[in-house]
Amino acid sequence: MRKWLHWSHERLGARRPTAMRKLARSHWKILIAILLAIALATLTLETDSAAPAADLSVRLRTHVGAIASQEHNTATPRALEQAARHIEATLEGYGYRLRRQDYEAGGQKVRNIEVSVSNTAPGAKPERIFIVGAHYDSARGASGANRSGNDGGSGTAAVLELARLLKTMQPSRGTEVKFVFFVNEETPSHLANAMGDEVGSMQHARDLKKNGHNVEEALILETIGWYSQARNSQKLPPGLEQHYPSTGNFIAFVGTLESSALVRQALAAFKAQSDLPTEGLAAPAHVMGVTLSDHSSYNRQGYPALMITDTAFLRYPYYHTAEDTPDKLDYASMARVVKGLARTMESLAGAATT
Repeated sequence: MRKWLHWSHERLGARRPTAMRKLARSHWKILIAILLAIALATLTLETDSAAPAADLSVRLRTHVGAIASQEHNTATPRALEQAARHIEATLEGYGYRLRRQDYEAGGQKVRNIEVSVSNTAPGAKPERIFIVGAHYDSARGASGANRSGNDGGSGTAAVLELARLLKTMQPSRGTEVKFVFFVNEETPSHLANAMGDEVGSMQHARDLKKNGHNVEEALILETIGWYSQARNSQKLPPGLEQHYPSTGNFIAFVGTLESSALVRQALAAFKAQSDLPTEGLAAPAHVMGVTLSDHSSYNRQGYPALMITDTAFLRYPYYHTAEDTPDKLDYASMARVVKGLARTMESLAGAATT
């Protein structure tokens, strides 16, 4: 019996028609093609799902490199102008119409830059305004890749990308969302004059107040580019040590007591959209760091405002130094912040995307 089976196998193999052998080979080819197609489809899906985050990280890195690779302020007017032009060219590339607010500071002609998304009747004043802002100048002696408030670094890059991501947003009726890039936050008179006339955000806030605009919320992006998983990488203002983490891996929403409702609202909206560790603080103005940004300009005009920050000098070791360069920043975490803020703004402005 065993011999017969062996013989039968040999005979069938020897006598199998050529057409049958070709058919068997074609079946294998089809099976291999199907398996390759499935593998390629799986790889494509995985790549597509990762692409948006990777693309955003690259875009953020490009903006920071273009704006913050050298010192740029009124002491270096050519570099400051280059930063402004990058911002303007980028926004025009997104399809926005620019609004410039020119004024004199430090013996130089400088400007704030603004674009907006609006759902108002033609010629009508917005019933409410939301502001998303950052400053694009750097401190004296520092390139400003990350330093407090976007010296043309992390904050400015984030607002540029928020303007891109929210270009098709339709806010609730009567609402306007302004994306604003301030100049001269790092003026030497910043602290001495309590955000005086030379500071771009003060110019902007005063203009809004003068024209009777209702600013419902102003969200100012500070440094957002430095994160650490190391223990004790986060310093804290005196008295707050027991209330906040000592690991510097979170983004913070910070405002004065007068803006506490906004802090709670924005923090809740962000947490609903992002799994990035997040903390909130509404504290008296005398608490270290609470007022050290452009949000103070809006507070001084009676508008609710807060800053969004990685806590700057309480965490970032290169704060206000020549070592504050674009290569130091965590662009993947920055991208997570930007994506969360885009959804947060849609929520706060009652928006529907198209």
